[in-house]
Amino acid sequence: EKKWMPFQASTHELKVVEVNIMIREVKREDIPVCVDLIKKSFMTVANELGFTKTNAPRFTAFATTNDRLYWQMNNENRLMYVFEENGILCGYYSLLIQNNEECELNNLAVLPEYRHNGVGGELLNHAFDMARNAGCKIVNIGIVEENIVLRKWYEHNGAIHVGIKKYDFFPFTCGYMKKVL
Repeated sequence: EKKWMPFQASTHELKVVEVNIMIREVKREDIPVCVDLIKKSFMTVANELGFTKTNAPRFTAFATTNDRLYWQMNNENRLMYVFEENGILCGYYSLLIQNNEECELNNLAVLPEYRHNGVGGELLNHAFDMARNAGCKIVNIGIVEENIVLRKWYEHNGAIHVGIKKYDFFPFTCGYMKKVL
């Protein structure tokens, strides 16, 4: 998809700048960049809610590694996609396909400097389309329950809140949502 945006070069001329945007499958060579993207994206939540490597070592901002994503790519029935803008990977998500016509949305992430421009919504809609194409009827979503803004965003996009669970190894409550396709 190409978007054309006006760019004013001077007071007398108007220049058109081409912006190349696409959502595509993750390639093996993208994994290190995806790890960095996920960590940077989830770190904003960690900073906002006071999570650290010490009090939340399993939180996505601290626990995502190249090995983990390579394993997910090679050993799980997982679909992995990136949002690319002008050659920069600025968004990511994966879908874990389950055997019960359900799938799990994981690590939907947008770099902070690309947020509030519709990237997350495009990734989410893409995820719902890919889930449907894979035969899923329900997408399960896990969130940090204390992240009210994120919960409301998912609700605005058609997900319903279905429960919470507190784990000893997290300093937060896990919230569970689902989107019926």
